[in-house]
Amino acid sequence: MPLDRVRALLAQPITPRPHGDWDLGREAPPAAAALSPAAVLMAISDEAQPQLLFTRRTAHLKRHAGQVAFPGGRRDADDPSLIATALREAAEEVAMPADAVEVLGTLDPYRTGTGFIVTPVVGVVPPGLPLRGDPAEVDTLFHVPLAHVIDPANHVQESAMWQGRERRYWTIRHPDFHIWGATAGMIVAFSQRLADLR
Repeated sequence: MPLDRVRALLAQPITPRPHGDWDLGREAPPAAAALSPAAVLMAISDEAQPQLLFTRRTAHLKRHAGQVAFPGGRRDADDPSLIATALREAAEEVAMPADAVEVLGTLDPYRTGTGFIVTPVVGVVPPGLPLRGDPAEVDTLFHVPLAHVIDPANHVQESAMWQGRERRYWTIRHPDFHIWGATAGMIVAFSQRLADLR
């Protein structure tokens, strides 16, 4: 998956198509105004086979413990934009310098069942950055080829019982890490946007 296609997608205006945990046969989603704004950084390495950066959260966290995620979090009151939120969180969580990120743009917001509306920020970074996870939040850093995660053949719908109801969610096939939930949902939406690109 060359980065040229990603650049072409984000060079054009995108009319937001909100996605979320409700897209797989659930009840109607809450209004965006009822959700807390947040942002994540989808950091893609600029190399022949671009890689997408993921973190695995530490097991002791109150929210999303042990889950695979993108660097990111809730928008602070003094963040001038959601792009600034994603860059600040990436600096805090994985020591990524903001000036190392070429921000290409934002993707469709994702509404989560935990009360957030998350904006994915897509950025290109040099390969081999000396990143390190904040041990208070991040257990592991790892990369997956972008071509693998956006391939629809690796997108699987699964289900589980939660709070007495069957819940459906996306999973991205990977031999070593369980990439699922909102993170997988944002990737699937990204893949669909790329497939729509003419």
